[in-house]
Amino acid sequence: MPGALLTDLYELNMAASYLRRGMTEPATFSLFVRTLSHNRGFLVASGLEACLDALETFEFGEDDLAYLRTIGFEERDVDGFRALRFDGEVWAIPEGRVVFADEPLMEVTASLPIAQLVETILLNQVTLHTTVASKAARYRIAAPDAGLVDFAFRRTHGREAAMAVARASAIAGFAATSNVEAARRYGLQAAGTMAHSFVEAFPSEIEAFRAFAQDHPDRTTFLVDTYDTLNGVRAAIDVIRELGLTRGIGVRLDSGDLDHLSREARRLLDDAGLGDAQIFASGGLNEMEVETLVRDGAPVDAFGIGTQMGVSADAPYIDSVYKLVETGGRPVLKLSAGKATAPGAKQVWRGAEGDVLALRDEPPPGEASAPMLEPVMRGGVRIGPAPSLDEMRSRFKTDVTALPAEVRRLIDPERVEVRHSDALRALTTQARDDAILRAGLEP
Repeated sequence: MPGALLTDLYELNMAASYLRRGMTEPATFSLFVRTLSHNRGFLVASGLEACLDALETFEFGEDDLAYLRTIGFEERDVDGFRALRFDGEVWAIPEGRVVFADEPLMEVTASLPIAQLVETILLNQVTLHTTVASKAARYRIAAPDAGLVDFAFRRTHGREAAMAVARASAIAGFAATSNVEAARRYGLQAAGTMAHSFVEAFPSEIEAFRAFAQDHPDRTTFLVDTYDTLNGVRAAIDVIRELGLTRGIGVRLDSGDLDHLSREARRLLDDAGLGDAQIFASGGLNEMEVETLVRDGAPVDAFGIGTQMGVSADAPYIDSVYKLVETGGRPVLKLSAGKATAPGAKQVWRGAEGDVLALRDEPPPGEASAPMLEPVMRGGVRIGPAPSLDEMRSRFKTDVTALPAEVRRLIDPERVEVRHSDALRALTTQARDDAILRAGLEP
């Protein structure tokens, strides 16, 4: 489906001017994050597959072109847009990998007009997916051994965001999602219990529990806090015994003092001989609350995570940018105060001494260093099949485990400084001097 109008108007304005002047030389743009949000020591790269989908289907349909005529584009501009397809190359950090500020998540090389036009959609997708994957990672750090379930669908900013949250949270180690379409599309486990409305719809709590257990005997988790939580646990125990339930049983706590209630619920369940019954906690939990429950030994087996993750409530965006670094073989940069960039196509090398940002054609800075950016598209076509969620999840687990504890901290984490190679620093100085001359300024 054509999607070339999924861009900002100023991208079209610039592309039209490039085309009028024959400025179609290869250009490289770098997509990276300038600075990390408060309480973020790292990010989790995500959204690459969505970006590649957008690039492979990039084209202007006749309806798109007709609309452009109505907003002021001349026929020669429309004719120029008609022929555009993304036929360039993309280097990217694979999804699931841990990244830091200043490191390119993606670099795009194509003819200047096309590379310019795709800026908006690439930033849109990387920003959404990386924001929520990075938030989900914090819950996995908070509860390294507990089950985590995505409950965010009803709280996210639209359907696309809900799908992104389900996928990104799975990359970060969540076990399941309440989003049935996401479970189908991505091969995830669908999970869900009941709502308070279900309990309220029956004459009594125990009748609601009995009906639910009769209809879903192998996946019966009772929502026990509609009226009184511990009385709800006792009602659940009565139904479990009455119906002889043995598999997939548990109780869900959705409000109140979860530490106290989980301990009392565990005591009641164990006293009833239901040691295998699970305790599931939910209710607008942020990652610090989850960490506290886990640290204090609350007997919660799994957490349902919704609003706070679905909108990344404490940090709802990342400072992502897409900057021209080379055009027609000429390295370029930006000198704006606080927003300066580094020129040239790049590579990130990760080794025991930390990450090094280098030029793409440089040798590794050390024998143990491994490249982060990989070629994923050439000639506008993907290189190889998309990785599985298991592969992405494995990358995430490996990278997060390798992080120092100070960087993983949920509050006031240490920030990782990415070093620039000598060659990149030298090219930056050269490009800076050239830019100053082009601007007619004194060196």
